[in-house]
Amino acid sequence: MDWTPQITVLCSQLAEHYVFPEVAEQVAEILHERLSSGAYTKIETDEDFALAVTGDLQSVNGDKHLRLIYSVDEIPEGDAFDPDLYAKEVALSGHGIARVERLPGNVGYLDTTMFAFPAFAGDRAVAAMTLLADTDVLIFDVRRNTGGAPGMVSLFCTYLFGEWPTTHLNSIYDRPSGETHQYWTLPYAPGPRFGPDKPVYVLTSSETFSGAEELAYDLQTRGRATVVGERTRGGANPGMRHRVGPHLKAAVPSGSAVNPVTGTNWEGVGVTPDIELPAGEAFDHAYALGLKHVLKLGEDGYRRVVAAEARHSLANLDPT
Repeated sequence: MDWTPQITVLCSQLAEHYVFPEVAEQVAEILHERLSSGAYTKIETDEDFALAVTGDLQSVNGDKHLRLIYSVDEIPEGDAFDPDLYAKEVALSGHGIARVERLPGNVGYLDTTMFAFPAFAGDRAVAAMTLLADTDVLIFDVRRNTGGAPGMVSLFCTYLFGEWPTTHLNSIYDRPSGETHQYWTLPYAPGPRFGPDKPVYVLTSSETFSGAEELAYDLQTRGRATVVGERTRGGANPGMRHRVGPHLKAAVPSGSAVNPVTGTNWEGVGVTPDIELPAGEAFDHAYALGLKHVLKLGEDGYRRVVAAEARHSLANLDPT
């Protein structure tokens, strides 16, 4: 099958949008070489073509955000982003919030799978953080979170810092505009904040990616959280999706994160945990640390019930 039209469109999108122009040129050369050598000729389906091309796209610098995506549904002409479809997908995902709970011992737990745009899921994030505001410790689980919007990262982080001064969390350089956009905690947050002083543990895995990595990195570099689990995947170059064909769209990173503390990011290397453990052991370890903190807060008066919960839960955790 002749995939020349798709390669031509894709290379044009790389040249126009990819954050590193010199890398875009190298990738385009590889794609044209692969096309000329017949590497794609025997591929008959869009799905297989997307898989093969993604490997070639990532062969120069390993950018995991840079890929060709197969879509079962036909992609409309123009912008590959469909806000109505996105809203429905976000709603069916629970707005990226899989679980929010006060665990025994007054430890808060928030399990997330994605960070949707605040315009679509901000009210759910506010609701979750409001429920957890009075817990003594927070466990923020991003082990299966594949990323999303930097604005949602800022919204969640807002509840973990004080109202003033605001905190500069991250910046993203955008190649198309040549501008660098800064992301800060917000001076006002709906509902009560968890606050800047209580312990926060962020759980990570080797599947934690993109915006979820940003949350772990932002909080870690600001000394606001302890990261527990596995080194993350290493994707710090956000971008947009562009239509290549009826069932193919390209994810082309047009930006690069710049942390205000380190001056760099987690691209290609991932976020290194403060406490490195297999992802499956991260929760129990963080929960145990949280419960020990709760017991240090005392057990007299109104804390008696909470301390009893904490002691019972700690005794029942797997000692491994």
